Amino acid sequence: MVTVGLTFISALVGWSATAALTAYAQRRPGVAVIAWSIAALGITVGLSAAVIGVMFDFGGATFRLLHVGISLIGPVYLAWGAFEYAVRAPNARFTSRLFLSVFTIVPLVVLAVDRVSERFGDSFPPLEHYDLIPRALVNGAQVFVVVLLVTALVAIVRRGLGGRGKVDLTVVLLLLVAALLSIVVGRAGLGAMGPVLMLGSLAALWGAGAMAAKPRRDPYDEVEDDYYDDEYDDVDDELDDPQEEPVRRKRRHAENHEEDLYGGASSAPPSKVRGVITIYTLAEGEGEGFDRLAAAVVAQVSAHEPDTLLFAAHTVPSAPLQRIVYAIYRDELAQEEHERQPHILEFGRLLSGHVVATNVIELSLADAAANDGLAAMLMPR
Repeated sequence: MVTVGLTFISALVGWSATAALTAYAQRRPGVAVIAWSIAALGITVGLSAAVIGVMFDFGGATFRLLHVGISLIGPVYLAWGAFEYAVRAPNARFTSRLFLSVFTIVPLVVLAVDRVSERFGDSFPPLEHYDLIPRALVNGAQVFVVVLLVTALVAIVRRGLGGRGKVDLTVVLLLLVAALLSIVVGRAGLGAMGPVLMLGSLAALWGAGAMAAKPRRDPYDEVEDDYYDDEYDDVDDELDDPQEEPVRRKRRHAENHEEDLYGGASSAPPSKVRGVITIYTLAEGEGEGFDRLAAAVVAQVSAHEPDTLLFAAHTVPSAPLQRIVYAIYRDELAQEEHERQPHILEFGRLLSGHVVATNVIELSLADAAANDGLAAMLMPR
């Protein structure tokens, strides 16, 4: 009865995890979270069949459903979701999807129809009840799982653990634990320990999905584009509120009023024009994502920062992984205001997944010559 209770609880947790991951997928659609939802559903269906098996002894149908869920669908889609979450290269993603179809369709058909040994009991039966060919196919699929997870870990470590990197690493490590526990139970059965380990697997999968559901920019999941538009729309609302005018801008306005009132300049010397050049080195395949973020923040600066005289983002034709952003401010106060703007802070936060190195050069203007229409052409107000 202990095994029955533990199996029932694990199946119940599985349905809860499936519902939660499905909700995450509806709220923030993405390939990774959809894959994890499929993995959770596969494991849960297998555990639901196992409830019947531990109550009335396993048969061919319950045995097949259990192993299709915990030995094949669960680990494979769990690992593929981790790969989609961590790896940004489009070619690698496309290749993984080709192998996914191979390691899903063929083993699924064979596991569903191949002959099995009917000598079952009321504990979790191991995979060895299948003949050689089904076991070989499952072994191949599980090797594919290991390759995907290791590649995902390497991709995250290579990008660095700053910013979002630590969260991404934790997500993939949780998925690694979930996959390994599911594979171990499928291969060994483990009696009453089987449902306990599956509880751990589901908890790790659920936790990984919850962590990954936090905002994250993925340039290849086009469905997330509206999310970033909404983020900057929120910034627009804040900036449109007259109560939120920065204190330093008010101070500059007060100084200008003082000059008008007394017919001359104040005693403080006028501030000089300031400039900043920022050179970004991007991670492989991150150009599109960076350019999308840069376009959004340029639009925000143009609309809401009158004292930022110029703010431009450039590609470098001879260096596809480099971007140059330069800004010219009316004075030091304008630069400080710019750096405190919500859209600039958010831009810096979102860059962590795209940039591997940053070089900042600060400038003080000495002499310059420019056409009057330059700023209007580059930054139409």
